[in-house]
Amino acid sequence: MSGVRAVARIGATADGRGGTALPVLESDGPLALRRTRSTGQEARVVLVGAMSGPLGGDRFAVEAEVGNGARLTVCSAAATLALPGQIKDAAHYDVRLRVVGEGELNWLPEPLISARGSDLYVTTRADLDAGARLVLREEQILGRVGEEPGRLTSRIVVRVGGRTVLDQELACGPGAHGGWDGPAVLAGHRAVGQLVLVGPEFADKPVSAQVLGEHATLVPLAGPAALVTAVAPDGLRLRRVLDRASAALDPR
Repeated sequence: MSGVRAVARIGATADGRGGTALPVLESDGPLALRRTRSTGQEARVVLVGAMSGPLGGDRFAVEAEVGNGARLTVCSAAATLALPGQIKDAAHYDVRLRVVGEGELNWLPEPLISARGSDLYVTTRADLDAGARLVLREEQILGRVGEEPGRLTSRIVVRVGGRTVLDQELACGPGAHGGWDGPAVLAGHRAVGQLVLVGPEFADKPVSAQVLGEHATLVPLAGPAALVTAVAPDGLRLRRVLDRASAALDPR
Protein backbone atom coordinates (compact mmCIF):
# COMPACT_ATOMS: atom_id res chain seq x y z
CA MET A 1 0.00 0.00 0.00
CA SER A 2 1.31 3.48 -0.86
CA GLY A 3 0.13 6.98 -0.12
CA VAL A 4 -1.17 9.71 -2.40
CA ARG A 5 1.15 11.20 -5.05
CA ALA A 6 0.43 14.72 -6.27
CA VAL A 7 2.36 17.44 -8.12
CA ALA A 8 1.06 20.98 -8.76
CA ARG A 9 2.85 23.35 -11.14
CA ILE A 10 2.86 27.12 -11.64
CA GLY A 11 4.56 28.95 -14.47
CA ALA A 12 4.62 32.77 -14.57
CA THR A 13 5.88 34.92 -17.44
CA ALA A 14 5.86 38.62 -18.29
CA ASP A 15 2.89 39.28 -20.61
CA GLY A 16 4.51 42.14 -22.55
CA ARG A 17 1.95 44.66 -21.26
CA GLY A 18 3.41 45.31 -17.84
CA GLY A 19 1.66 42.38 -16.18
CA THR A 20 2.27 38.70 -15.45
CA ALA A 21 0.64 35.78 -17.28
CA LEU A 22 0.21 32.27 -15.90
CA PRO A 23 0.59 29.90 -18.87
CA VAL A 24 1.05 26.97 -16.47
CA LEU A 25 -1.40 26.40 -13.61
CA GLU A 26 -1.72 22.67 -13.09
CA SER A 27 -3.52 21.24 -10.06
CA ASP A 28 -3.29 17.61 -9.01
CA GLY A 29 -5.34 15.60 -6.54
CA PRO A 30 -5.30 17.30 -3.14
CA LEU A 31 -3.29 20.28 -4.46
CA ALA A 32 -5.66 22.79 -6.07
CA LEU A 33 -4.32 26.07 -7.50
CA ARG A 34 -6.54 29.12 -7.94
CA ARG A 35 -5.61 32.42 -9.57
CA THR A 36 -6.92 35.44 -7.68
CA ARG A 37 -7.18 39.11 -8.64
CA SER A 38 -3.86 40.49 -9.84
CA THR A 39 -2.55 43.91 -8.85
CA GLY A 40 -0.33 45.84 -11.26
CA GLN A 41 2.52 43.71 -12.52
CA GLU A 42 1.92 40.94 -9.98
CA ALA A 43 -0.05 37.72 -10.46
CA ARG A 44 -1.43 35.97 -7.36
CA VAL A 45 -2.11 32.28 -6.84
CA VAL A 46 -3.72 30.54 -3.86
CA LEU A 47 -3.00 26.92 -3.00
CA VAL A 48 -6.17 25.25 -1.73
CA GLY A 49 -5.96 21.88 0.02
CA ALA A 50 -8.71 19.77 -1.52
CA MET A 51 -8.13 16.88 0.92
CA SER A 52 -6.73 16.40 4.40
CA GLY A 53 -3.07 15.69 4.74
CA PRO A 54 -0.33 15.04 4.01
CA LEU A 55 -0.80 11.68 5.72
CA GLY A 56 1.75 8.94 6.27
CA GLY A 57 3.20 7.74 2.98
CA ASP A 58 1.93 10.71 0.93
CA ARG A 59 4.27 12.52 -1.45
CA PHE A 60 3.21 16.05 -2.40
CA ALA A 61 5.18 18.50 -4.52
CA VAL A 62 4.60 22.07 -5.68
CA GLU A 63 6.74 23.56 -8.45
CA ALA A 64 6.83 27.23 -9.42
CA GLU A 65 8.91 28.97 -12.09
CA VAL A 66 8.92 32.75 -12.55
CA GLY A 67 10.31 34.13 -15.79
CA ASN A 68 12.34 37.26 -16.40
CA GLY A 69 10.29 40.39 -15.65
CA ALA A 70 7.38 38.47 -14.11
CA ARG A 71 6.18 38.89 -10.55
CA LEU A 72 4.29 36.19 -8.65
CA THR A 73 2.87 35.84 -5.15
CA VAL A 74 1.80 32.41 -3.91
CA CYS A 75 -0.09 31.91 -0.66
CA SER A 76 -2.38 29.24 0.74
CA ALA A 77 -6.02 29.33 1.79
CA ALA A 78 -5.41 27.66 5.15
CA ALA A 79 -2.77 26.01 7.26
CA THR A 80 -1.38 22.63 6.18
CA LEU A 81 -2.05 19.93 8.76
CA ALA A 82 0.32 16.95 8.86
CA LEU A 83 -1.57 13.95 10.23
CA PRO A 84 -0.81 10.31 10.98
CA GLY A 85 -2.19 7.83 8.46
CA GLN A 86 -2.78 4.12 8.07
CA ILE A 87 0.59 3.87 6.32
CA LYS A 88 3.46 4.11 8.79
CA ASP A 89 5.95 5.59 6.31
CA ALA A 90 6.88 9.27 6.56
CA ALA A 91 5.11 11.78 4.35
CA HIS A 92 7.06 14.10 2.05
CA TYR A 93 6.22 17.61 0.90
CA ASP A 94 8.63 19.11 -1.64
CA VAL A 95 8.60 22.72 -2.85
CA ARG A 96 10.74 23.55 -5.87
CA LEU A 97 11.10 27.22 -6.88
CA ARG A 98 12.91 28.77 -9.85
CA VAL A 99 13.23 32.51 -10.54
CA VAL A 100 14.82 33.58 -13.82
CA GLY A 101 16.50 36.85 -14.79
CA GLU A 102 14.91 39.73 -12.89
CA GLY A 103 11.79 37.82 -11.92
CA GLU A 104 10.25 38.17 -8.45
CA LEU A 105 8.58 35.55 -6.25
CA ASN A 106 6.82 35.95 -2.92
CA TRP A 107 6.26 32.50 -1.41
CA LEU A 108 3.98 33.08 1.58
CA PRO A 109 2.07 29.93 2.64
CA GLU A 110 0.09 29.64 5.84
CA PRO A 111 1.72 27.65 8.67
CA LEU A 112 2.36 23.94 8.71
CA ILE A 113 0.94 22.21 11.80
CA SER A 114 2.60 18.99 12.95
CA ALA A 115 -0.09 16.92 14.69
CA ARG A 116 0.73 14.18 17.18
CA GLY A 117 1.66 10.91 15.52
CA SER A 118 2.56 12.45 12.16
CA ASP A 119 5.94 12.13 10.45
CA LEU A 120 6.68 14.67 7.70
CA TYR A 121 9.74 15.73 5.72
CA VAL A 122 9.42 19.16 4.12
CA THR A 123 12.05 20.29 1.63
CA THR A 124 12.07 23.73 -0.01
CA ARG A 125 14.59 24.37 -2.77
CA ALA A 126 14.87 27.77 -4.45
CA ASP A 127 17.17 28.41 -7.41
CA LEU A 128 17.51 32.05 -8.49
CA ASP A 129 19.46 33.95 -11.12
CA ALA A 130 21.76 36.67 -9.82
CA GLY A 131 19.26 39.50 -10.48
CA ALA A 132 16.16 37.72 -9.16
CA ARG A 133 14.17 38.51 -6.03
CA LEU A 134 12.61 36.18 -3.47
CA VAL A 135 10.64 36.54 -0.25
CA LEU A 136 10.15 33.10 1.29
CA ARG A 137 8.30 32.60 4.56
CA GLU A 138 8.15 29.29 6.40
CA GLU A 139 6.19 28.79 9.64
CA GLN A 140 5.76 25.59 11.62
CA ILE A 141 3.51 24.92 14.61
CA LEU A 142 4.51 21.94 16.71
CA GLY A 143 1.29 20.27 17.80
CA ARG A 144 -2.28 21.44 18.04
CA VAL A 145 -3.53 23.01 21.25
CA GLY A 146 -2.77 20.77 24.21
CA GLU A 147 -0.98 18.01 22.27
CA GLU A 148 2.59 16.98 21.61
CA PRO A 149 3.90 17.41 18.06
CA GLY A 150 4.60 14.75 15.52
CA ARG A 151 8.02 14.38 13.97
CA LEU A 152 8.83 17.18 11.56
CA THR A 153 11.99 17.61 9.51
CA SER A 154 12.32 20.79 7.47
CA ARG A 155 15.10 21.68 5.06
CA ILE A 156 15.55 24.93 3.11
CA VAL A 157 18.12 25.23 0.31
CA VAL A 158 18.57 28.53 -1.56
CA ARG A 159 20.94 29.01 -4.50
CA VAL A 160 21.63 32.37 -6.15
CA GLY A 161 23.56 32.53 -9.42
CA GLY A 162 24.56 28.88 -9.01
CA ARG A 163 25.94 29.45 -5.50
CA THR A 164 24.40 27.98 -2.36
CA VAL A 165 23.65 30.79 0.11
CA LEU A 166 21.56 28.75 2.56
CA ASP A 167 21.26 25.04 3.40
CA GLN A 168 19.51 24.63 6.72
CA GLU A 169 17.69 21.71 8.33
CA LEU A 170 15.71 21.46 11.57
CA ALA A 171 14.22 18.26 13.02
CA CYS A 172 11.71 18.36 15.85
CA GLY A 173 9.45 15.96 17.70
CA PRO A 174 9.71 12.29 18.69
CA GLY A 175 12.76 10.59 17.24
CA ALA A 176 14.54 13.82 16.39
CA HIS A 177 18.04 14.41 17.66
CA GLY A 178 18.18 15.25 21.35
CA GLY A 179 18.13 18.89 22.34
CA TRP A 180 15.63 20.17 19.76
CA ASP A 181 13.41 21.43 22.59
CA GLY A 182 16.27 22.63 24.75
CA PRO A 183 17.48 26.17 25.46
CA ALA A 184 19.86 26.20 22.46
CA VAL A 185 17.10 25.48 19.92
CA LEU A 186 13.38 26.02 20.63
CA ALA A 187 13.58 26.53 24.39
CA GLY A 188 10.08 25.16 24.90
CA HIS A 189 8.44 27.26 22.20
CA ARG A 190 6.01 25.61 19.82
CA ALA A 191 6.15 27.97 16.81
CA VAL A 192 9.26 28.39 14.65
CA GLY A 193 9.70 30.32 11.44
CA GLN A 194 12.18 31.53 8.84
CA LEU A 195 12.05 34.44 6.45
CA VAL A 196 14.47 34.42 3.53
CA LEU A 197 14.92 37.56 1.42
CA VAL A 198 17.00 37.62 -1.76
CA GLY A 199 17.59 40.72 -3.86
CA PRO A 200 20.37 42.67 -5.61
CA GLU A 201 20.22 45.40 -2.94
CA PHE A 202 21.67 42.98 -0.38
CA ALA A 203 24.80 42.67 -2.53
CA ASP A 204 25.29 46.44 -2.46
CA LYS A 205 24.35 46.84 1.19
CA PRO A 206 24.44 43.60 3.22
CA VAL A 207 22.42 43.53 6.41
CA SER A 208 24.13 43.51 9.78
CA ALA A 209 23.56 40.63 12.18
CA GLN A 210 21.20 41.75 14.92
CA VAL A 211 18.59 40.67 17.42
CA LEU A 212 15.10 41.68 16.27
CA GLY A 213 13.27 40.79 19.44
CA GLU A 214 13.40 38.48 22.41
CA HIS A 215 13.45 35.37 20.22
CA ALA A 216 14.28 36.55 16.67
CA THR A 217 17.54 37.20 14.85
CA LEU A 218 18.61 38.63 11.51
CA VAL A 219 21.79 37.43 9.79
CA PRO A 220 23.35 38.13 6.38
CA LEU A 221 23.84 35.15 4.07
CA ALA A 222 26.83 34.41 1.85
CA GLY A 223 25.30 36.20 -1.12
CA PRO A 224 22.68 38.89 -1.88
CA ALA A 225 20.35 37.56 0.81
CA ALA A 226 19.28 37.78 4.44
CA LEU A 227 17.71 35.32 6.89
CA VAL A 228 15.36 35.97 9.80
CA THR A 229 14.83 33.11 12.27
CA ALA A 230 12.28 33.33 15.06
CA VAL A 231 10.55 31.20 17.68
CA ALA A 232 7.41 32.10 19.60
CA PRO A 233 4.86 30.56 21.97
CA ASP A 234 2.21 30.45 19.22
CA GLY A 235 1.64 31.08 15.53
CA LEU A 236 0.04 34.50 15.93
CA ARG A 237 3.04 35.97 17.70
CA LEU A 238 5.41 34.29 15.26
CA ARG A 239 3.61 35.86 12.29
CA ARG A 240 3.80 39.31 13.88
CA VAL A 241 7.57 39.02 14.25
CA LEU A 242 8.08 37.85 10.67
CA ASP A 243 5.73 40.50 9.25
CA ARG A 244 7.62 43.26 11.03
CA ALA A 245 10.93 41.93 9.74
CA SER A 246 9.61 41.67 6.19
CA ALA A 247 8.29 45.24 6.23
CA ALA A 248 11.61 46.56 7.51
CA LEU A 249 13.83 44.61 5.09
CA ASP A 250 11.85 44.46 1.84
CA PRO A 251 12.33 47.79 -0.02
CA ARG A 252 9.02 47.28 -1.85
